Amino acid sequence: MSPATHGGRAKCLQRLVRLDLPVPATVALSFDAVHGLAAGELPDMARMLAPFGDDQLLCVRPSSEDPDWGGPGAILNIGMNDALLGTLSESIGGEAATKLYLKFIQSYSTHVARLDPDIFDDLDSGDADAVSDYLAAYEDEAEEPFPQALETQLIGVLRSMARAWEGTTARLLRQAKGAPADAGLGLVIQAMALGVGKGESGSGVLQLVNSDTGLPQITGRYLSQSQGRDALQSGAAALFLQQDERGPSLEEKAPQAFDQLIEFSILMRKRLREEMQIEFTLENGQLRILDGVRVQRSARAAVRIAVSLAEDKIIPREEAVMRVEPRALNELLHRQVDPEAERDVLGTGIAASPGAATGKIVFTAAEAQASAARGEACVLVRRETNPEDIRGMHAASAALTERGGMTSHAAVIGRGLGLPCVVGATSMRFQIRKKRIVAADGRIFTEGDVITVDGTNGQILAGEPKMLEAALDDSFQTLMEWADVSRDIGVRANADTPADAKTALTFQAEGIGLCRTEHMFFEADQLIAMREVIFANGPEDRSVALQALLPMQREMFVELFELMDGRPLCIRLFDPPLHEFLPTDRAGLRDLAEALNLPLSDVTRRVEALGEYNPMLGMRGVRLGITVPEILDMQARAIFEATLDACGDEDPVVPEIMIPLVSAKREVELVKTRIDAIAAAVKTERGRDFDYRLGVMVETPRAALRAEDIAPHCEFFSFGTNDLTQMTYGLSRDDAGRFMSPYVQQGVFPEDPFHTLDQEGVGELLRLGAERGRRAQPGLTLSVCGEHGGSPESIAFCREIGLDYVSCSPFRVPVARLAAAQLAIADKLQ
Repeated sequence: MSPATHGGRAKCLQRLVRLDLPVPATVALSFDAVHGLAAGELPDMARMLAPFGDDQLLCVRPSSEDPDWGGPGAILNIGMNDALLGTLSESIGGEAATKLYLKFIQSYSTHVARLDPDIFDDLDSGDADAVSDYLAAYEDEAEEPFPQALETQLIGVLRSMARAWEGTTARLLRQAKGAPADAGLGLVIQAMALGVGKGESGSGVLQLVNSDTGLPQITGRYLSQSQGRDALQSGAAALFLQQDERGPSLEEKAPQAFDQLIEFSILMRKRLREEMQIEFTLENGQLRILDGVRVQRSARAAVRIAVSLAEDKIIPREEAVMRVEPRALNELLHRQVDPEAERDVLGTGIAASPGAATGKIVFTAAEAQASAARGEACVLVRRETNPEDIRGMHAASAALTERGGMTSHAAVIGRGLGLPCVVGATSMRFQIRKKRIVAADGRIFTEGDVITVDGTNGQILAGEPKMLEAALDDSFQTLMEWADVSRDIGVRANADTPADAKTALTFQAEGIGLCRTEHMFFEADQLIAMREVIFANGPEDRSVALQALLPMQREMFVELFELMDGRPLCIRLFDPPLHEFLPTDRAGLRDLAEALNLPLSDVTRRVEALGEYNPMLGMRGVRLGITVPEILDMQARAIFEATLDACGDEDPVVPEIMIPLVSAKREVELVKTRIDAIAAAVKTERGRDFDYRLGVMVETPRAALRAEDIAPHCEFFSFGTNDLTQMTYGLSRDDAGRFMSPYVQQGVFPEDPFHTLDQEGVGELLRLGAERGRRAQPGLTLSVCGEHGGSPESIAFCREIGLDYVSCSPFRVPVARLAAAQLAIADKLQ
């Protein structure tokens, strides 16, 4: 018997029996047998009922391969009939026997005969003729008497449960939980331990840990004169398990049974190698174990439980690493909406950056900064964000945009900052000019109203629901240390500022795999200097204007080098088109004209001249570096001077300089010549030597295809899979969210290619680029620095094609570390 043939519940009960625990007689039906029942096949009833005695009541429970896939509800007291009512009335009392019969009649009517449950609403279960009334109500509705034979009742129950599992609704529900369409169901038939009658009788559940925290805590409830899980729904009537000042407990009422429960729980934890919840029954003081299920747990509890089991030598450390789902770490790294909190959902979008935050609505970056200055939490609401909004995003608690996808500006920056973000919220109407948003149900929210953005599941909520705080405790750190022992691919972080770098180091990134230098230019003091560069009349004027930016860049690089303390730092040269640094509205143009002391008409003409039909495919990246080389020269000088300022003679810093958007060998040759010249000049001026590594960001299909030409001029390739995906598909990453859901639903794409790396198309370019690059340059370092670097599925592909490391947003570093470790462990086990 295995979970793959009979389900997890059946396998667990088999193991409990082998541990000599007091489990009632049990028979398990396989997936095949249950499938036959759904098709109308009859089982061998004599063989199935042989383990049970005469007049034995039975219960049937579902047994799916994974308990999270659900299944039909358990049905108790099968076999109860008129004759047994009289027999049980003598042994356990008339009231208890009647209670069992009425409960079964109701359950059978609803789940087997499929009658409306309200046929019993007008009947009094405490009436002396209650049984007769219930049977009459059943007969009137079903147009046949209530079945009295055990075999008839049992076949009806088994068949109804089998058919319920194979129904369309049930199939869709379990598929939504990750179950395959053809997932099987087993059924467990068990002798009833009544839980009602004379002496101390009742039922309850017990576990040894808290499901939210994973900390040791005897948890559960017990209810006298009850069955199944009644104790969990009974409120104040249920007893505590352990002695508790808040009320009576099982430990006081039945101390021997309580001690046995604790003993059995400890044994199950050790022998089943898992934290288990016991479902138990007392029958006249005698303890029966009806079931054992894996304790439900939050992400933080899952980490603590796995680490605790390993520290107690119950499971190996590698198995503890394998037991935690990498994406579940997002719940630990960010605040989350409490699962028990009520959700007033205003709209939905793409869950672009995990975590949840509450704040007052603001509609501009300036308002977000003002709100932060007042100490008020705010949510930045934009139609879509652009680089000018970065300071506002730093100040906001969360971001919400009408447009965008998983790699849109708001999504990428949000993940980098650890800022909860929902993009592509097209279910709502954004009326930015009127400073209001309209919910899907028509409610209007204006500036200053409080909303909550849940970036974990893509919901926008009204008000301020209860939150759970982030939890990076000792167990988390221990698990990550164990993961790093097994991991065989490097994990770096994408970090643009010292604050980002500190976050990356907090999450134990091995270095920075992508530092986007242009983000520095959007700070207020650098933005005006950058605009002066753009409006300069020629190379000499540009060089003069850039002198104002040089010390700012150098100071930033020095701080980054010092923070990295010898860890690698990969700096991408200037990438965006120049128009991103210029205002677009009339007021902004007027302010710029005043700041530059130029006529408004000159400023307007210059801004219009820089406009492009498709800026992302225009003069940016290496193209800008070749046509306006003064920017590149300034950045190279800032990097090299910072290199010497930050390092001592014994601890040299070796910066990695990356050229963006390369598509031709000659581009690299031209840029390398200028960078080498700047390096030589700085060495001469300072009288000190240093090394640096030059590489390219492979983000155009041509660069991947011509990698053999480009690689001899480089020491590393870093695949920028965000742009590479965009260019390979001819798909705007900012607009894809508008139609991506129907595309995935209809099977056009298996997944959003900006979320999960397209291994067949984009992945093939990575494979070719890696193979051809290393053919020409055997020691070439290879990596991915797009957002796919934090995706477990993408990391598997990166390992397969031999990449050296992945780089992702700082808050995704732990996810990548754990996923990489699990892939390495899985390979070792094969």
